[in-house]
Amino acid sequence: MSNVTISDVINRSEHRGALSRITGQQTFWVFVAAVLACLALTVMTDTFATERNLFNVTRNFAFVGIIALGMTAVIASGGIDLSVGSTVVISAMTVGVVMSAGWPFWIGALSAVGVSLLVGAVNGVLIAYAKMPPFVVTLGMLSVARSLAMVLSNNKMIYQFGPDHDLLLWLGGGSTFGLPHPLIILLILAAITAFAFRWLRWGQHLFAIGGNEQAAVLTGIPVNRLKVSVYMFSALMAGITGILEVGWLGGGTTNLGQAMELTVIAAAVIGGANLAGGTGTAFGAVIGALLIEVIRNSLILLGISTFWQGTFVGSFIVIAVAFDRIRQARSSE
Repeated sequence: MSNVTISDVINRSEHRGALSRITGQQTFWVFVAAVLACLALTVMTDTFATERNLFNVTRNFAFVGIIALGMTAVIASGGIDLSVGSTVVISAMTVGVVMSAGWPFWIGALSAVGVSLLVGAVNGVLIAYAKMPPFVVTLGMLSVARSLAMVLSNNKMIYQFGPDHDLLLWLGGGSTFGLPHPLIILLILAAITAFAFRWLRWGQHLFAIGGNEQAAVLTGIPVNRLKVSVYMFSALMAGITGILEVGWLGGGTTNLGQAMELTVIAAAVIGGANLAGGTGTAFGAVIGALLIEVIRNSLILLGISTFWQGTFVGSFIVIAVAFDRIRQARSSE
């Protein structure tokens, strides 16, 4: 005589349904890949699992992860932002120039954030109100922002930051409880972004626009204003990264953030953001950035030329998009 009740059957079905939903997410498999890569490198090398290397890995991927949070929001809304690398450098140069002039850190940081938000606002206004393609607008801003950073700094390296010099270096290059500060800031920003995506009207409207912009307009969502805010959010994440990178490097040059756009887009797409819009998570952005950094680190530790890094990153973008297309095709059957 069986002791299985109807409630037992329902619970098992719910568990199987929850498991299938989890394993059906691209983010889950990216996370598994990152864990397996870490385990493999731990076995294959003597240097990966060392405290110093893990510190470097977590700090380096944090920079990409922070920008990827903003890029995920842009991609989920149906857009793209190719100017994030240039926003990093103009933010870095702004905080450097202001602090080297003798102003305190908070003035320099606010100035850098303000300039970054201005970059995002210009992008958003041209895209939302002038109806210009995001690719064209942000590609143009890529050149404009980096050029302005060169003008601002006279294309010179800045390495003296006035009375708060040590504070800036501590923020970008220091640690607390053994965790690099950029990683701590990434975790805080990821939690805030995840909350905004899930629970705030801003996040819900963002995904609605990316899923079907015309339907979003008909439901009364302020599409234009929301688009401006999304590009400002992306620029804000890049601006924060610029401040942290100056503190980590101990100096700022106009080469900062160069070609960073591809890596950030790759992190967002690998983490589950759909280039067609409508999907993406903060957790996915973080995991995508982690996987890319683990790959980069593995190339160095295994003695493989870093020239291969672009091949791996580009391949992962194609694979991630192909995986998403296959999943969508199966779900529509």
